[in-house]
Amino acid sequence: MLNRFARALFTRLLTPVARVLLGVGISPDVVTLVGTLGVCFGALAFYPRGEFLWGTLVITAFVFSDTVDGIMARSMNRSSAWGAFLDSTLDRVGDAAVFGGLVLYYAGGSRGRDTVMAALALACLVLGSVVSYARARAEGLGMTASVGIAERADRLVTVLLATGLVGLYWKTGYGLPEVVLLVVLAVLAVASLVTVVQRMLTVRTQALARLREQAAGGAAGPVDA
Repeated sequence: MLNRFARALFTRLLTPVARVLLGVGISPDVVTLVGTLGVCFGALAFYPRGEFLWGTLVITAFVFSDTVDGIMARSMNRSSAWGAFLDSTLDRVGDAAVFGGLVLYYAGGSRGRDTVMAALALACLVLGSVVSYARARAEGLGMTASVGIAERADRLVTVLLATGLVGLYWKTGYGLPEVVLLVVLAVLAVASLVTVVQRMLTVRTQALARLREQAAGGAAGPVDA
């Protein structure tokens, strides 16, 4: 959903930034790499220490590199299989860092261990990776699996917003109580699981259709005299 409605807005806002970076000779691949490193730093340096607000602010500052590098590549007419592969692979690294930082905090943070929160964050990490893998594997087999109620952008924005507002609450008393993050993680885990099932069923439907086509083709083939 966010991919459809927000992409045009952020493209318009970030195009000047992309032009500046291209003007100083920075390549899209460098932007992709630096953005991922920034997201990982924000998640793994701040979240395990309970600094949810600062961690979210750092992550947010770098997460838009995912849009900037695409704008740069299109401006240079350099959209390529390598660029798409690098971008998708490093997206998974960044997502894992965000949820991994939450797992580390709740597995033994300064406010005490919370097994339920740690388990939910871990479930989001694992199921989010499976969501992405299911689509990539389907496309590798010549099929599509882009369906689902929990796309990457939806999951990432939701968890960052909830985590940042919880961190703000801890700092100032304004924001959201921690129970909201618990609910968000639970919803994201369930939504990710549903998305995995949706993609499996979609690929199964396509695979069965292929088998029927192959069987029909064989049955209608030429018969030897």
